[in-house]
Amino acid sequence: MKSVSWLRFGIVALAVSLAASARAEDAPPSCEVPAYLLTTESPLPRVAEAVKSGRTLDILVVGSRSSAIVSASDANAYPARLQAALKDKLPAVTVNLSVELQPKKTAEEIAGNLVKLVEGKRPNLVIWQTGTVDAMRSIDPDEFRQAVNDGVATLQNAGADVILMNLQYSPRTETLISVPPYIDNMRVVAQQRDIPLFDRFAIMRQWNEQGDFDLFNPTHGIELAKQVHDCLGRALSKFIIDAAHVGPAQQN
Repeated sequence: MKSVSWLRFGIVALAVSLAASARAEDAPPSCEVPAYLLTTESPLPRVAEAVKSGRTLDILVVGSRSSAIVSASDANAYPARLQAALKDKLPAVTVNLSVELQPKKTAEEIAGNLVKLVEGKRPNLVIWQTGTVDAMRSIDPDEFRQAVNDGVATLQNAGADVILMNLQYSPRTETLISVPPYIDNMRVVAQQRDIPLFDRFAIMRQWNEQGDFDLFNPTHGIELAKQVHDCLGRALSKFIIDAAHVGPAQQN
């Protein structure tokens, strides 16, 4: 009888364990980001003015393929999730967001085209996600830094606030390409130009190391991408609101 009792106990324990695992897998990610990764001393004055005056906040995302999941208009990609989060937090402000994908282009190639990209859109804020193609092509880091600096100068001269966003983190490619020189040079440009840097690389690495997302396993596919992009959109919305010093009274 004791063996039967222990067998029943083991079956029940296993069932509880499996149920708990299933709940953990089904639970939405926490999207938690350490405060230091969402803190910047560089302001977003044009965003702040748009929010304060209740005017339209026009945002342009200039990115590579990693700014989308399926297409530039994908409602699950981080630009769309960012827009949704800002609309929720800033109900008195009309938030317009457009995306210009520049796949397979280096920072230098994009920088030379930024005037055309912002022409007619007149964005208050441009989020420039870059570095991936340059790292994959092993572009000289100094040339990369100069290209990013020139591009940021172009955007600032056009009257826009600028946020730089660095590469996405992938443990599968970390040993294949040298990422640090490009991340470091983007940080240098951000400091010299006094603009915020959204450290996507460090944030995604944090999620992977904490076990929030298994970024090494390629089998999760689209669903994992949707969750990561949703969390990035939420984190980016907080980053923007904090950098623009939007007070609680102006938020939902």
